[in-house]
Amino acid sequence: MKWKLTGSYLFSIISIILIVFIVNTIILISMWYSERSRAMDGVTSDSAETFTREFTQYLSMNNGEPFVSQNGKQALEAYDAWLQILDGNGNVVSSYQAPATASTHYSAMEIVHKYKYMDDELNTYFLGEYEDFSYIVGLPDAEERRVVFMIDAPSFLSYASEFLLIIIIVDLVIAGVIGLLFSTILTKPVNTMIERISQLKQQNFHSQQPKKPGLFKSVFSNLNDVSETLSKNESERMKLEKMRNEWISNASHDLKTPLASVRGYAELLRSAEVTAEERLDYAEVIERQSIYMKELLDDFTLTMRLRNKELPLQLAKTPVEAFIKELVIDLLNDPQFEGRNISFKSEAQDLELSIDQHLMKRALLNLICNALIHNEDDTTVAVTIQTDALFIEDNGKGIPAGELEQIFDRYYRGTDTNNSHGTGLGMAISRDIIEAHGMTLELVSQTGKGTIVKISF
Repeated sequence: MKWKLTGSYLFSIISIILIVFIVNTIILISMWYSERSRAMDGVTSDSAETFTREFTQYLSMNNGEPFVSQNGKQALEAYDAWLQILDGNGNVVSSYQAPATASTHYSAMEIVHKYKYMDDELNTYFLGEYEDFSYIVGLPDAEERRVVFMIDAPSFLSYASEFLLIIIIVDLVIAGVIGLLFSTILTKPVNTMIERISQLKQQNFHSQQPKKPGLFKSVFSNLNDVSETLSKNESERMKLEKMRNEWISNASHDLKTPLASVRGYAELLRSAEVTAEERLDYAEVIERQSIYMKELLDDFTLTMRLRNKELPLQLAKTPVEAFIKELVIDLLNDPQFEGRNISFKSEAQDLELSIDQHLMKRALLNLICNALIHNEDDTTVAVTIQTDALFIEDNGKGIPAGELEQIFDRYYRGTDTNNSHGTGLGMAISRDIIEAHGMTLELVSQTGKGTIVKISF
């Protein structure tokens, strides 16, 4: 994978260099042709060359002799030029504004030399032809110059081809070396990232940091964060899976006992020797066990729905003091708890919260009833409301340290086998209801000194 990435990057660099070279060559050739065309266009515009070529419009023949019109003379004056007209032998037969130093006879070689090289320090010469005559237009101090190139086309093409080939080879070598260096620097951490992602796929969540992360330092940091998150999620998943299996196992175990009772008493009811009074007793046991199983299944279903966030809350703005005070009064009016010591205190008379009153009542009743049921009759339970939390404290026998962490995390009834009140899911349900409201539930207990339940709003 590392060399594959390096090769891909190197290929990209070389391709870019090659494309840039080709594009630059095309642009260079285009500019050369454009400049050449522009130069030719300049010749056909208002240059001295054009003026000379078009000067024939001002010439005419008079008795076999060339004659310059008045407009032609004005044009020469406007252009600050002078004119000489030559016959076939190179003799000057007519002139206009020609300097005194101008020749009166030109040989063919002299005319070609003056036109081609413009080597006269005082004048620049341009040639034209009219009928059987030639004419010279001279421009003193002209800025226009001619440049002569001597090119051997085959040799030029050969040298140009060799030059382009050398440039391509040199560019490719330079691109290859630079690309290899940069690709090694860039693709090594990329390859490390790919391997790291593969490790995460295989659930290897150990944090790793390369020696030289370079530009990818933040990426590796994020990968380590992802690894840490996945590790926590995996631990939580395993914990929940273990909890689910334990819940199902314990719930199944609890259902077996009442089912055995129902089956046993049902078989007794079929006996002809059962008296009417015994029949009523047996029917009462069957009914009680059926109610217990229904409560167990209902609590189990509620807990699962709360855990999976499938139970929508019916929130309503509720005065907390009045709500909890009424709940405590209902407990004191219950014949089971009418003689128990329950105190109520509020330090937040105006506190209001948006809660599902039905579910929250059940959660708080579970917590208070646990404090009453699993302690002696003389135990005092204090319910206190503060601005940011609710406290339920008792001075009972407390919860052993070995059981404290298990109270909310799994299907648990504790070691108190003297009281089988409820289904054993009450604490888990209370915790899930409170957390579904966005609150937190904490429990602190010490054997022989009591238990404190704190619900933070």
